[in-house]
Amino acid sequence: MRSIFLIAVSVTFLLGCSRSVSRIDPGTSIDLSGRWNDTDSRTVAETMTNELLTSNKFKEYAKEVGKKPAIIVGWVLNKTSEHIDADNFIKKIELTIFNSNIADVVESDSFRDKVREERAQQQDFASSNTASQWGLEVGADLMLFGEMTSETDVYNNKRVVNYIVTMFLTDIETNKRIWYGQKEIKKFIKN
Repeated sequence: MRSIFLIAVSVTFLLGCSRSVSRIDPGTSIDLSGRWNDTDSRTVAETMTNELLTSNKFKEYAKEVGKKPAIIVGWVLNKTSEHIDADNFIKKIELTIFNSNIADVVESDSFRDKVREERAQQQDFASSNTASQWGLEVGADLMLFGEMTSETDVYNNKRVVNYIVTMFLTDIETNKRIWYGQKEIKKFIKN
């Protein structure tokens, strides 16, 4: 009798702890914790990149150089107290630039190293007709940098977090800042 009771309790416990999973549209905004999330990352990356590409300063630069500028996205520093995947944020920026057809995207240093390694191997192992040649890379005209910071205010069971993303675009040849932008997201969290 005791074993039946234990089995019944165990089954009830397991059923009570079961997890439900359902698929939702990736564009759906869900904020469970109040922390930086995928919606914040996507929104800020797309908004700031579109502001950059449509800014008068960027248009003036493109007109001055007389071509579609090539941009490399450098680093985006996470100076918040939260773990934020800056690489994921950078990829969203690169995707927006790439899809804009207003500027070209040049590979970052880690990707360039892999491509150069492959090119070097082709010199030894591929036919001369198909081997990629040295010295034909597209040099970046501009480099995009940024940082993420946050300010938190806490009182009793309430918290306000203000995320600030600052991005700046620099001419690689002259070190002249071409564009400067900032986007803030403020969240009010009650426990």
